[in-house]
Amino acid sequence: MKDMMGIFGSIIALVWAAALCGCSGKASEARKTAGTRPSVPVITAQAEAQDVPIELRNIGNVEPYSLVAIRSQITGQITKIHFLEGQEVKAGDLLFTIDPRPAQGVLRQAQADLKRDQAQLVSVKLEFERAKKLLENAIGPGHDDDKAEPVFRALDATILSDEAAVSKAQLRVEFTSIRSPMDGRTGSLMAREGNVVKAPDDLLVNLNQVHPIYVTFSVPEQDLPAIRRRMRESKLFVEALAPVDSGLPGEVVDPPRGELTFIDNTVDVTTGRIKLKATFPNSDNALWPGQFVQTILTLNILKHATVVPSQAVQSSQSGDFVFVVKSDSTVQKRSIVAGLSRRGMTVIESGVQSGETVVTDGQLRLTEGARVTAQPLVQRTSAGADSAKIP
Repeated sequence: MKDMMGIFGSIIALVWAAALCGCSGKASEARKTAGTRPSVPVITAQAEAQDVPIELRNIGNVEPYSLVAIRSQITGQITKIHFLEGQEVKAGDLLFTIDPRPAQGVLRQAQADLKRDQAQLVSVKLEFERAKKLLENAIGPGHDDDKAEPVFRALDATILSDEAAVSKAQLRVEFTSIRSPMDGRTGSLMAREGNVVKAPDDLLVNLNQVHPIYVTFSVPEQDLPAIRRRMRESKLFVEALAPVDSGLPGEVVDPPRGELTFIDNTVDVTTGRIKLKATFPNSDNALWPGQFVQTILTLNILKHATVVPSQAVQSSQSGDFVFVVKSDSTVQKRSIVAGLSRRGMTVIESGVQSGETVVTDGQLRLTEGARVTAQPLVQRTSAGADSAKIP
């Protein structure tokens, strides 16, 4: 019995030894497999130190610097239009001609009345001076002077009235030529040649001044103190970006740039926002009245901030992080504090230093300590070449 128990124990010992050897072999094989695991291909970029502007982005609307409704100041028929719809005109350019013949007839009548009364004034003045001289010399009766002076004074007043009538008639003749009051661009014509326009009700055309031009936008009221403080220190500049860029492929177009010139005196109580205006030179007509644009108000500039491509920043339940490539081609998952983003770059407030290499594509296949094969990020060229992609 004892011999059988000894044999049974020996068999159990041999089974355990075989099992331990098998596990040891599997662990050794796993370690060997891990040591030969292929590296993960990724695209990387280097963190850089740049000056980054602090910006406020909002939607704005382009408005003309001035809007003038051109109307006739006299009633009459349009005989000539001297511009085309949508044409740019200069201050003083002739826009419309109203039939001048009625106004010229009134002017000639007023001039004739003036000359008639001036001729009568000469005779009355001589009579008045003669009667006055006789009275001074005690030769003639005093009642002659009493009659001559009122007639002379009344006719003198009539001359003044005639001169006023002539001036008014001359002004009406001038009103038959309607000229542009400013540099601007004309809109659609509201009346054509041959139409009779009634003053001052009938609108002829609208004239917009577009050089310079306004862009109006609003910002939250909590941004107002910073804006006012910065305006006291220096000028604030605004960029305007159109929703659709019509430039040619590969063409780099600098957005229009203007200066903040107006802050409204009241915050809108319904929205909690305040209206601002920026003035743009608009010498190239890049902005058009009524157009909606994205405005970028630059408040300040962060000097030597650490930035990485925005696609390098990943998010998790514990916060933002990036994969940093170390010198031995392995990656480290590092928590960061991300700041503002601008034009595809994100400011890293802490967690990454300038000069370190971060992974921008391929993060889903990475774990802490994984070995990688890094390929640098290739920026899009002017010819439109694609950036580098993971093989």
